[in-house]
Amino acid sequence: MSDPAISPLAAQKKAIREQAHANRNQQENKDALSKEICAKFMAMPEYASAKTVMFYIDVRSEVRTRHSLPDALASGKKIVVPYCVGNELELFRLTSMDELSVGAFKILEPKVELRSLPEKQVQPRELDLIMVPGVAFDRRGARMGHGFGYYDRLLQHARPDTPLVALAFECQLFPEIPTADHDIFMDYILTEKATYAGYGRSGKPR
Repeated sequence: MSDPAISPLAAQKKAIREQAHANRNQQENKDALSKEICAKFMAMPEYASAKTVMFYIDVRSEVRTRHSLPDALASGKKIVVPYCVGNELELFRLTSMDELSVGAFKILEPKVELRSLPEKQVQPRELDLIMVPGVAFDRRGARMGHGFGYYDRLLQHARPDTPLVALAFECQLFPEIPTADHDIFMDYILTEKATYAGYGRSGKPR
């Protein structure tokens, strides 16, 4: 029996999120597919031209990025990773995998003692390319996260011309993700099967 306190839209989002989590958890060959998807990201012209690139660090059953971070660090680019402080994502310049440790929620994140160093702090407007995780997507580039809004808040501070590239397994794609006026669409979604061109900041088909 449905909860009368939950709106139809909220119920729809909850159902998609639960299905996406189940699909992602059941995905086989995550390591191999993740390496393919990350290689696709690093082969993009947008990556080649970017000087400062944000990678997310995978948690739970997300597309795994940690195996590809050493190659990114060796590329000569400024590599940035996010970490949570309260309700916000802060940005950290990563120069070595040794700067990461397992945090309170078993999440790999920048070591606490390094975060306040001035040379490690990065502002969102410095980013030339942003890798974005998510729970579910559609082919328009609509994204559904965990519902806490961390990335929504971060992306509002990024430059309007900075490409937003989501990484996902094909099983995380749905026919349509419900969106609101304030939602930000991805420029691209990369899966093991295809590269989908999303609406991007315009919110309209290209």
